[in-house]
Formats: sequence, C-alpha cells, structure tokens
Amino acid sequence: MSLQIDLTNKTALVSGSSQGIGASIARDFAQAGSRVILLARNEEKLAALCDELNKNHPLSGNLHHHFIAADLAQKEGVAKVISFLEEVKEGIDIYVSNAGGPPGGALSEAKEEEFVAAFQMHLMSSHAIVKSILPSMKERRFGRIINIISTSVKAPLPGLGVSNTLRGAMSSWGKTLASEVASYEITVNSILPGATKTDRLEGILKKKAAAQNLSFAEAEKKYLAEIPQKRFAEPEEVAHLASFLASGLASYINGVAICVDGGRTPCL
Repeated sequence: MSLQIDLTNKTALVSGSSQGIGASIARDFAQAGSRVILLARNEEKLAALCDELNKNHPLSGNLHHHFIAADLAQKEGVAKVISFLEEVKEGIDIYVSNAGGPPGGALSEAKEEEFVAAFQMHLMSSHAIVKSILPSMKERRFGRIINIISTSVKAPLPGLGVSNTLRGAMSSWGKTLASEVASYEITVNSILPGATKTDRLEGILKKKAAAQNLSFAEAEKKYLAEIPQKRFAEPEEVAHLASFLASGLASYINGVAICVDGGRTPCL
C-alpha cells in the first residue's frame, strides 16, 4: 500500500510564507489539495506566490488561495490577521507558525527590548492566532498546529542568545498546548530545521565570514564540516515533514519536536 498526503478540503494558514521554508510548505500543502492562506509582511511576494498557487493548484468551486500582508511584530498586525480569519467561514484546519529568527548576539549583551520584540513576533502572535482558531478546531474535532522553530531547542547555538531563549519558550508552549487539546484530536508538533538554504542562512554565513576574517566560501565550508551529511537542507525537505504532520497519517503524533538537520544536533 502506498501512502499519500491528502489535505483535500482542509484550510491552512501558513505564516512567514512569502519565501524560504514557509513558501515551500505553502506549495506542498496546495499540491496536497489544501486551501492555503499565506501570511507575511511582503505583499508583493505574497501576491506572486498566491497567483502561482491559484494557477498551479486550483481549488474547486468558488474557493481560492488567499494571502494576508501583516506584520506579526505589531499588535495591529495580529489583530488584522484575526479579523480576516473571522471571515473565513470554513475555519482553519492547519496553522503553521513560522517566522525568521531574532538577530544574533551574545545573551549577556542582549537588551530588554530585543526579548520583547522577539516574544511578540513569535510567541504572543502565535498564541493570539491559535486562541482565535481553536474553537472551530474543537468543534470539528480536527486540528494541526505546527511550529517551525530551530534545533537550538535541543542544543543552544553559540551567538544566538535571544533566539535560543525564544525557541525554548515556543517549544514549551507547543508541548503544553499539545496536552491540553489532544482530546479534541488536535495535534501540536514542532519542526526543528537545521541549516537550510534560505536568505537567513546566507546572512548568518556572511556574519560568520566577517567575524572570522574568512571568505564566504571558506565560512560555508567550515559550517558544512559540522553537518554529517555535508550539505545544507533544501526548504522542500522541511516542507515534506510539515505536510506529513498536517495530514491524517500523523494523527497519533503529538507534542514532539523533530530535527531536520542532516544529523548535526549532538543530543538524542
């Protein structure tokens, strides 16, 4: 028997979906039959991806893929999202919480406002959105909440003090929520990507190169040496796991955090 990811008749909200991992997840979901609501700040990129999805993965009837341009770092942006979701009669079946990590830096030098901004962008916005969609999930007795976090949940990464702190909080939030909503057949899981070919990785490598007086190629080679598979992940490789966790095939997988890192994380 072959297994097939089927998200037909599901509606998914994917944040951070204008590029990188989020965009790949949106494409995967649409290909599996889901209606996708894209969410990010860049309206131009969102519109282009939305047009792509509607062209390549059309939905039946009057349903279409949509997008919301909003900044989750601002309370007004979160309110805009929640207002939009109230107009989605079908309700949200799948929510992917995904956003770029906070700027790097030593924890001992981090400013209070850096923590406040990071927690608003990630934890507080996700919490507000989830609270708004949980009632309909409970009513339908189906829901998938997927957090895209970082391997720093299992092993903190040097030079990412605020990010390490935030990612740990997001993981604990997800694990706690998983237990609270499990009886409604709602699952909450976290995906922990390692080094993935995104704009964020390119920025990290440029900073490493500058800090260590290396060329970009030298910094990249040094980073790759830490990864057992000796390559970076493609965004699609993270997206495939998200699609599986969103489907009925993963109905009894709940409250876990799964690394997609080529074996780099040193702990079990």
